[in-house]
Amino acid sequence: MADTALQLGIVGAYMVVALAVGVVAYRLTDRTAEDYYLASRTLGTVVLLFTTFATLLSAFTFFGGPNLAFSAGPEWILVMGLMDGVIFAVLWYVLGYKQWLVGKRHGYVTLGEMLGDRFGSTALRVVVAAVSLVWLFPYVMLQQKGAGQAIVGLTNGAVPFWVGAGGITLFMILYVALSGMRGVAWTDTLQGLFMLSLIWVAVAWVLSAVGGAGEATALLASEEPAFVGLGGGLYTPQYIISTAVSIAFGVTMFPQINQRFFAAGSKKVLKRTFALWPVLVLLLFVPAFMLGAWAAGLGVTVPEGGNVIPALLGEYTPTWFTALVIAGAMAAMMSSSDSMLLSGSSYLTRDLYRPLTGRGDASDEQTDRREALVARVGVVIFATLSFIASLYTPGTLVQIGDTAFSGFAQLTVPVALALYWQGTTRSGMYAGVVGSQMFYGLHVFPVVATLGELVGLDVALPATYMGWTPGVVGILVGLLLTVAVSLVTAPASTEDRTAYAVSGVESD
Repeated sequence: MADTALQLGIVGAYMVVALAVGVVAYRLTDRTAEDYYLASRTLGTVVLLFTTFATLLSAFTFFGGPNLAFSAGPEWILVMGLMDGVIFAVLWYVLGYKQWLVGKRHGYVTLGEMLGDRFGSTALRVVVAAVSLVWLFPYVMLQQKGAGQAIVGLTNGAVPFWVGAGGITLFMILYVALSGMRGVAWTDTLQGLFMLSLIWVAVAWVLSAVGGAGEATALLASEEPAFVGLGGGLYTPQYIISTAVSIAFGVTMFPQINQRFFAAGSKKVLKRTFALWPVLVLLLFVPAFMLGAWAAGLGVTVPEGGNVIPALLGEYTPTWFTALVIAGAMAAMMSSSDSMLLSGSSYLTRDLYRPLTGRGDASDEQTDRREALVARVGVVIFATLSFIASLYTPGTLVQIGDTAFSGFAQLTVPVALALYWQGTTRSGMYAGVVGSQMFYGLHVFPVVATLGELVGLDVALPATYMGWTPGVVGILVGLLLTVAVSLVTAPASTEDRTAYAVSGVESD
């Protein structure tokens, strides 16, 4: 009982510190949409780097990835630690820099605003926002599910799953209502530095207890020989490439990440940040996933439905340190969740509420108050529904996360074409966005099999295409549809084909 109280006290204290940062940020935040959602586009290199980094430090990172390394080997580092880091850094520059230029000129806050203006289409703006919110749902649920599992593992079941999941839900609702992007970015920086330090201390502590990295690797080779070679088991070349591409492309379209492309203070900030990104990713993912892999050789027992990192730390580190790492991991989940809800509220108010109520983009004091209320109510409803879903949804953290990554990834190619190819048409965008989403959605949701059962047929879509996942095949479908339809359709007369010229807007 004393250990449980200590553990929960450490977790609670850390959350209070994070909330205090949010309160300070609230006092410094202007009551404007641009400041609330984008911190007035003033983020510097360190804050932009770490807020993006911490926003991606989720249950998928600290629990899902190490769990996969524990069960299938450390080659997962190739996916998340190397390939994904490099691919996302390239996309950050190719798409993020162009979005920053366009957003700086036109004052865009959301991806839907940018695309709707580019093609003169309110409907496209609504479609992009709706798609984004659909795939945001499972990723928010992933954080709640991870928090519930973390508390169960930390307290050996003394505190039930719903308490951990519900606690993080209440916290992130309160935090988003208070802080806005400025508070989120400041807290993210604190959390990113904190977790990066803790994970390396955890590695040093565990390795010193077992005799060093050489001994831990030798034990892994003895217990799981396939884990120390390339290409075995789950990790086929198609799987590695498909997963890395889907994750990197998906991350680029995550609302909470994509909006950060608009928030940079200057061109130099963006360029420095994308250059540093792969280094930061390797510094986190290599130790986290190697802990999961080494645990397989150390004979660590992971409870059913539990996670390997808490189990490993529970055996080789003191109770207080295990609780501190779990507190940091939960903080990472919160840094993802609060950013998701903040971005989701901007999509809800600016891309759904405004167009669907016919209010346009005009702003006055009464409209701002009404939108603020809609945003807060939407956050509460969205977070509550995802919490309920987390209590009943089966599947591992990796499966849930991969589903969301691949769903967002379908948007990347149409958006890239819209930014760089003047021949892209409104019809081409509809075809690419809707077509790729339908292709991927049919593989994720059992629509085809259910319809087949209704007519007495055993019908199912393939799980892979010659080893390639439906997520990466869907990206190609989106490319082909956007290009093909754009080539045979004319631009709408309302399309502003010069809006994305970048001359005269670059800034240092």
